[in-house]
Amino acid sequence: MIIEGYAALFGAEDHMRDIVRAGAFAASLQRRAAPMPILVEHEPRLLAGFWTDVREDGRGLWLRGDVRDELPGAARAKRALARGVDGLSIGFVPLSAHRAAGVRVLTEIELLEVSIVAHPMQPLARLTLAREFVRAA
Repeated sequence: MIIEGYAALFGAEDHMRDIVRAGAFAASLQRRAAPMPILVEHEPRLLAGFWTDVREDGRGLWLRGDVRDELPGAARAKRALARGVDGLSIGFVPLSAHRAAGVRVLTEIELLEVSIVAHPMQPLARLTLAREFVRAA
């Protein structure tokens, strides 16, 4: 199953009063050698697949990934998607941030994983595509 969407939107305040600035993920993505995991609800034991394309664009952090049936969280991820769950959420460590007008402005983030979630902290962080391909034998 192929999924894609935005896990973070630049300049948009989330429910935790965080705002991610453009470029915040650049260094982390450049350092990353291992594939970025797709988890379900940030649960490490529910690995559902891997993000195969992760990049910043003018809007935010866009990604495309593959939910893999052989992984322990894949069935749960597919059930959630079938029920209409479309939220995405980043698991991260803030490396550089400052406070401004009561919000935390994140300027550098170490991205650890991106999860499929029912209730994302960033309301605009959503899947834009989820499709299953049937492969010929």
